[in-house]
Amino acid sequence: MGQTPTLHMLYTCPFCWKVRSLTEHLGMDVEYIGVNGMKIKKEVAFAGDWGKVPVFTGEDGNYVVDSTPLMIHLDATYNGGKMAAMGDAERQKKWLDWADANVSKATVPILYGTLGAALKTTTRISKLEKFGFFSKRLYAWAGFPIMWGIIARKRVKKDGRTPKQLWHDLLTEFTDQHGGKPFFGGAEPDLVDFAMFGYTRSISPFPQFKLLEDHEKGMVWYQRMMGTLQ
Repeated sequence: MGQTPTLHMLYTCPFCWKVRSLTEHLGMDVEYIGVNGMKIKKEVAFAGDWGKVPVFTGEDGNYVVDSTPLMIHLDATYNGGKMAAMGDAERQKKWLDWADANVSKATVPILYGTLGAALKTTTRISKLEKFGFFSKRLYAWAGFPIMWGIIARKRVKKDGRTPKQLWHDLLTEFTDQHGGKPFFGGAEPDLVDFAMFGYTRSISPFPQFKLLEDHEKGMVWYQRMMGTLQ
């Protein structure tokens, strides 16, 4: 018997939640290892030049990186590739790419779209993540003006929609693809469902999640997804 699989992650990282949600759904025995957000490259140096999370290490000691390829790997290795085989392969790839290109970029505006929201977010992250005594305070108070002023404000201005409207439009576009079925994958969730779920779930620890809660179809699907976790 090999070692227990590990997932090096940040607890507020949308890419990490894509992978963690799938491992929870599959009922895998995985050790979740939180990394210091200020020292990610050092703590995942064993994965070569990747320098990011998530990093999954299997029973054989080999690691896999990058959230979407990692999800495909987990499905193939621990689920017999059942999710990848659901429905039309081209449709699934198209919407996996759509989620990674669009929904991933929507997490920053909703969490950091205003100065007040940015402060709440960095303060919350400093409590949830693994930081040293000084780095925790540095991130909480120095991080929010950077995330708001340099990154989030630029994305909001470029898109032209409020963060709430952007998310509602994305949830509508996604749920419209369900064709009246419970999930994108049909009767059961597929990889696209878990990609979208991971991005959405990453907002849930923050007060801004309430901005999504009046999207009826999106929240019905979200609660269904929560019900699939073990």
